[in-house]
Amino acid sequence: MLPLLLLLLAMAHGLEKLPYTPTLAHTPLGGLTTTSTFVLEQPRCVFTKLQDNAVIWLVVAVPKAVENFNNSVGPGTPERAFQGFPGSADAYMTLNTTILNYPCPKPPGEITVLRVGSETGCIKDETRPTCNGPLPGPGPYRVKFLALNGSEPVAETAWSQPITLRTARPLSSIPAMGSGHSAGMIALTTILSILFAILLAGLVAMLVFWGSDAYGGSSTFSKPEAVTVRRYNTHHAYDQPAARL
Repeated sequence: MLPLLLLLLAMAHGLEKLPYTPTLAHTPLGGLTTTSTFVLEQPRCVFTKLQDNAVIWLVVAVPKAVENFNNSVGPGTPERAFQGFPGSADAYMTLNTTILNYPCPKPPGEITVLRVGSETGCIKDETRPTCNGPLPGPGPYRVKFLALNGSEPVAETAWSQPITLRTARPLSSIPAMGSGHSAGMIALTTILSILFAILLAGLVAMLVFWGSDAYGGSSTFSKPEAVTVRRYNTHHAYDQPAARL
């Protein structure tokens, strides 16, 4: 009964339901999902009937919030604040922009993606309830684009399929060194180890050779000094002839 009431309320406010479903980006760059972010295609050529001053928001919600989601709860309120997600707020609104930033058709070669969860400086900043902060867990999450004219919802897309983020592998699940390595990797490691050992042995031998050569070259053998024998003539002593008798 409540979903039907919300639908009637949306029709009464002239909310346009757009035949577009947000999807993960189709790009060869990789990294479409991480442990705290995911990348969406921009909604190009989707909001074609909006006024230029209408603001397009991205709504990120837990799956249980989708069925009874109330578009009348505006961005920046406690029920739509990133800092309360997913505890006190089962959805938050972020990445607001105008139709001017989603030109149609897109210029050739332009990257037209949105990375959800890329801001880290406003995670706990309650003055920025529309923070595009990292997702708090693997999810799953569902998203849609909602256009507001002032505070009035005027157009929305369908909800995406559930988006699940990557999960970090526990340390115990990482294979120990040597287990799970290919035979080629083991052989390469062995060869490199042998080459390193040979190089180290050669270096040690070279150092020993240089050391012994330097020691031998610096040794000097002293020449025996010539012994000089001086002859002294005693001028005051001389043989006297025998005394005559």
